[in-house]
Amino acid sequence: MRGPRTPNTRSTLPAWFSTLRFFALLAFAAWALRSLVAAPFSIPSGSMMPTMLPGDYLFVAKWPYGFSRFSFPAQLPSFPGRILARLPERGDVVIFKRPGEGTDWVKRVIGLPGDTVELRSGMLILNRRPVPRSATAEIRLPRTPNTDCAIDGSPDCRYPAFVETLPNGRRYVTLDQLERGPADDFGPIAVPAGHLFLLGDNRDDSADSRFALADGGIGLVPVDHLVGRAAFAFWSTDGSAEAGKPWTWFKGLRRERLGQGYQP
Repeated sequence: MRGPRTPNTRSTLPAWFSTLRFFALLAFAAWALRSLVAAPFSIPSGSMMPTMLPGDYLFVAKWPYGFSRFSFPAQLPSFPGRILARLPERGDVVIFKRPGEGTDWVKRVIGLPGDTVELRSGMLILNRRPVPRSATAEIRLPRTPNTDCAIDGSPDCRYPAFVETLPNGRRYVTLDQLERGPADDFGPIAVPAGHLFLLGDNRDDSADSRFALADGGIGLVPVDHLVGRAAFAFWSTDGSAEAGKPWTWFKGLRRERLGQGYQP
């Protein structure tokens, strides 16, 4: 003779609880993916041209430099320092939180802790040695709502361009729009422990470590403020599309930039 049947506790759970648990697990998975693996980011300005263009949408790799409270949405959980910390390399394009503000910015790593950084007539000098810089073909970009310039009547924007080669071999293209830019002469400055010196590739149109926070720049950025490393573009628009009109999205799509990587 069979004994009494053990109650099936799973079947007694209300349907709403199972639904709630499913969405809770889904939300946790999305939080973990965005916090620990990758997150989307958009480029609102031209400070990193020609590497990045306004209207680029990209993924940010979250793990390369470890994790701080700035790695997480709303900076929660909040904790001091950085877990699994690793310094970026010179030349890395990084996303970080602007000190004192908390908004996401993007620049290129130039100076690491202990480095001395200087600029003279636009020439970058790192640890008392000029960084090799050679002229290259000018950059031409079609005039669009996202890449406009003040040359009336011209179908495109033209920028003098130079290739810089850092001591570790990293090479990238910079723009030099003005013969005497506002910060073509800077420093020297020693990068203290736990900080980074960052520059935009569009040297005459970038509020970067050459400018103090009070002047609209970023100053020397604490390593703990790093969010991650720029990975690749998953969308890029020239600005002619309208967000509320999906049928226009592909009209402004810059297909040649899809999958564009941002590391030298």
